Amino acid sequence: MDNKPDQPERPSRLRKILLTLVVVCMAATIFVGWNFFLKPNVPAHLDNEYVNIPTGSSLDDAASILGKGGFIINETSFRRMAAHMKYNGRAGRYKITPGWSNYRLVRHLRSGKQSPVKVVLVNERLPEDVAVKVARSIEADSLGLITLFHDPVFLDSIGLKPETLMSLFIPNTYEFFWNTTPRKFLERMLSENEKFWSINGRNAKALKLNKTHAQVYTLASIVERETNQISEQPRIAGLYLNRLRLGMPLQADPTLVFASQDWESRSLAQYKDLDSPYNTYKYPGLPPGPISMASIPTIDAVLNAEEHEYIFMCSLGDGTGFHSFAETYEAHKVNIERYKKNLEGRGL
Repeated sequence: MDNKPDQPERPSRLRKILLTLVVVCMAATIFVGWNFFLKPNVPAHLDNEYVNIPTGSSLDDAASILGKGGFIINETSFRRMAAHMKYNGRAGRYKITPGWSNYRLVRHLRSGKQSPVKVVLVNERLPEDVAVKVARSIEADSLGLITLFHDPVFLDSIGLKPETLMSLFIPNTYEFFWNTTPRKFLERMLSENEKFWSINGRNAKALKLNKTHAQVYTLASIVERETNQISEQPRIAGLYLNRLRLGMPLQADPTLVFASQDWESRSLAQYKDLDSPYNTYKYPGLPPGPISMASIPTIDAVLNAEEHEYIFMCSLGDGTGFHSFAETYEAHKVNIERYKKNLEGRGL
């Protein structure tokens, strides 16, 4: 019986070696790919989950901001991924999720999907106050905002003057992208202003009063500084409208405060002869513009002013903040005496 020669084992060994190499290469590829694309590079815990990437930032700038801010663990691997994905920096405020990989992080930053910031505008007195408030929340600084606030060419293009700028701002909470420019901010305010006047019959009511939006707002700013009693505001607004119709000076103390820029003094008599267009003791009519922001209820109080014959008012002096009203000077003098007695009774 013939014995067959043994089959060579070399091909079988070669196949095993090749298979091993393939497995090793696949494993290496998966490992490298996981490290490059999927390995978390954002810490599991962040003290602050929001990062601001300034306008004009490059890839290197963004990497440095993320690294110094503690948003990434390995800055080098982020740079490699960002370069691979052709990310060159995109301005904005972005929320960073703990545990993200470089791939997920770059994809998010590249998308431009910003997290908006909230800006609360309420009770600001001067445009400079608005600028400071807004600059705390957006990229633009207060100087850039103030410069535009006083740019007569730009303001003229939107139908305003530096004196009437405050009438543009309707108190509210607004959302902006962090990299909003000063111009975009004012354009947004203009849009919000137009929406405000277009609802609840406000345009028609202003027209009925024969007043522009800025004039209504200006009167509202005076009424608001005159009393903190909302229920009394329509009556005070009606009184001032009566004085305007009769050509009488408004003689509103809040305008003396604005004219003098003396925000603390309680003795305003010293300013009654101050030569300022905002001095409504010296000059009849409305001042050139608002003396502060006016709240929505006060604007509506002017638009829905009471119809009466009152042309004089005097604080009650009883600490309530309310006033007494009169149609004649004789009746007004009686109210003044009551005011003095109330003050004496309170030891003031």
